[in-house]
Amino acid sequence: MNMTPRQIVEFLDDYVIGQKNAKKIIAIALRNRYRRMKLEKAMQDDIVPKNILMIGSTGVGKTEIARRLSKMMGLPFIKVEASKYTEVGFVGRDVESMVRDLAMAAFNLVKSEHIEKNQAKISEYIEDKIIKKLLPPLPKGVSEEKIADYERSYEKMLTKLRNGDLDDLNIEIEVMQPTMSENSNIPPDMAQMQESFIKIIGMTNKPTKKEMKVKDARKALEAEANDKILNTENIKTEALRRAQDEGIIFIDEIDKVAVSSGNSGRQDPSKEGVQRDLLPIVEGSSVSTKFGNLKTDHILFIAAGAFHVSKPSDLIPELQGRFPLRVELNSLDEDALYQILTQPKNSLLKQYIALLKTENVELEFSDEAIREIAKIAQAANEKMEDIGARRLHTVIERVIEDISFEASEKNGEKIVIDKELVSQRLSDVIENQDIARYIL
Repeated sequence: MNMTPRQIVEFLDDYVIGQKNAKKIIAIALRNRYRRMKLEKAMQDDIVPKNILMIGSTGVGKTEIARRLSKMMGLPFIKVEASKYTEVGFVGRDVESMVRDLAMAAFNLVKSEHIEKNQAKISEYIEDKIIKKLLPPLPKGVSEEKIADYERSYEKMLTKLRNGDLDDLNIEIEVMQPTMSENSNIPPDMAQMQESFIKIIGMTNKPTKKEMKVKDARKALEAEANDKILNTENIKTEALRRAQDEGIIFIDEIDKVAVSSGNSGRQDPSKEGVQRDLLPIVEGSSVSTKFGNLKTDHILFIAAGAFHVSKPSDLIPELQGRFPLRVELNSLDEDALYQILTQPKNSLLKQYIALLKTENVELEFSDEAIREIAKIAQAANEKMEDIGARRLHTVIERVIEDISFEASEKNGEKIVIDKELVSQRLSDVIENQDIARYIL
């Protein structure tokens, strides 16, 4: 990824409203990873990532920033929830599994790049397998004339195959049936034991003959073609290197494992244990994965949390020190909610308009209606719990509930949502706060 900090921020601006400071700090951190790889090896090893702690209420854009980063970057990236992990000795996922998840994400990323690079060879392999099932093979020792006829028939068949003329023909092919699904979270020593057990009892990955249409055979043969064309060992080596040098782990809900100083006597004892288990990974250690040992020294960690009940200072001091960059995300006001409804490329309103268009119903929101929706959402956030932009989902659903229900009966109609309709649909809810707690 070779995007400048400004380009990264501009990309995020298309999807996430406001939060300029957070975007700027993340953009610099990402650019520094590119800069580091340009340095000589000795200095590369000394430059460690400046991990980031994002602090902000629910629904202000923390997770959305992470989600968009994962789509933007050609870097190994995973998002995990801290609350899913438990201390070693407790039932649940151990923190090292997030590193194994990153290794798997890197492998899938590199593999997809290699597939794209070798797409022509992979397609040729699949086409050749299919055509040889449709054309009887030539016996040995035939004349050159027969060979020339066969080659002409092969080319004609290939043209028909590429044009889709053979899609509905049935052929019998051999497909590989995996014996067990891969699990990236199984510790490598256990995975090796599993493989040995499979070999001992003879549960090898044997081909199975299946009859299917040509169009389905294309997909069924993809895995075999990939195995034949791609160099899996090279992909594993490259994936491990990229996970180590370019990997990013976004840890959401980090506040859920913070031990609140005001109520420490009643806290789950595994919370502090999760932090202590996380510490060596963030500091830099070696984690065993199915692709080899992965060093975490240069993985960038971005942690995020609302910190409603706890504070960042409730994290253990050693872990706090490993997240030197702190950024607070602003709460969303009425104007920010209005911008969220109107500015992003795939804003919530555009999604609803597109959904109803599938029923041939043209939905339109007047500007006054949009401002009223933002105003009501903000009022609901102030009177009840502040859930940020997520409040917009419930408000809009309430406004267009009947329209959406009757959409199939309104084929060809144009429906304009104005301020009066919004007020009419939500007036009773806003006036009666008891109802609002359940509806909004």
